[in-house]
Amino acid sequence: MARRKTYSNLNKAGQCRPAHVDGQTLYKVFQCLNSDCTQMITVKKDDIDEDYSIICPACGYEHYSGGEQHLFDFSMDVNNEMGEAVSVQEGEFVVSHDEYIENAPLYKYCLLCYTLKPVEAFHYHKSLKSGRQGECIDCKTNYNAVKNGTRISDQHFESSQKRRLLIEVAGTARVSRKAIEKKYDYKCFNCGTDLSQVTANKEKPIDHTLPVYYLWPATTDSGTLLCHTCNGNKTGKWPSQFYTDAKLHQLAVYTGFDYHLLAGEPEYNPDALARLQSPVDVDLLLEKNAGHMEEVCKLRNRILNDTGIDFFKYATVLSESWIGYADSLIK
Repeated sequence: MARRKTYSNLNKAGQCRPAHVDGQTLYKVFQCLNSDCTQMITVKKDDIDEDYSIICPACGYEHYSGGEQHLFDFSMDVNNEMGEAVSVQEGEFVVSHDEYIENAPLYKYCLLCYTLKPVEAFHYHKSLKSGRQGECIDCKTNYNAVKNGTRISDQHFESSQKRRLLIEVAGTARVSRKAIEKKYDYKCFNCGTDLSQVTANKEKPIDHTLPVYYLWPATTDSGTLLCHTCNGNKTGKWPSQFYTDAKLHQLAVYTGFDYHLLAGEPEYNPDALARLQSPVDVDLLLEKNAGHMEEVCKLRNRILNDTGIDFFKYATVLSESWIGYADSLIK
């Protein structure tokens, strides 16, 4: 089964990517430990070995393996029974170079805007060396918006079919739009825009809260009311990648999801993964989507790559030719 030809190609006139921009190289970024220096230092993560030495380019301070930065001497006093201060501990307060650099945040370059950004600004992609996509979330959103404007009807149909497949795997439930709108007082949860007079549902969408990409369903209890703009900006993002911490606390109350789940890293819905390990459920899924097996194969490969679960192994009626085709799609 041959791959289909690409429907469209976005030509980038004048694009000239700088030589230092590598979408898979990770960098440690930290401020020089010299208290008189404000220089930010950027070092490739792979260059920090067991015997590293990193010299600040501004002041010459050396950060090295096993090194320490002395900040101050201290003594801790407590009052005895007579009310007199007695020293019980003395020492030096130091910062370990190893711990400081180990805990420094990771950054990488975006292949579209060429800027160095925290890795949290990139979607996960476990098959890549960095574990993140090459384009940052903002650029990916804008890039997809441009591409979507040129997509032909067949592509839009495929996209909608792919989403229907994800929703089916995630689990469907009857959702009461009226109940959700009332719960959020007819306002966008993120920006507070009044939606009470908005009649078109596409201008006041119900967000899954936890992305359907990770097989989480939308329910009356867990759905979030957003305006069209906020919904577009949040699309595909885990709550921690979009909302403020204050909003995450509110969202936990509104949706019933645990705060730590909302504030953490993306993770797959365990209930959906359990269904993908049930022969009865897998056979039914394959039969219902027999006309769109390429999308099913792509979903199988993504879930296998991300979780190690191969739901094709649980099928009792699947042809070996489809398994071979799915395997051929893996890069």
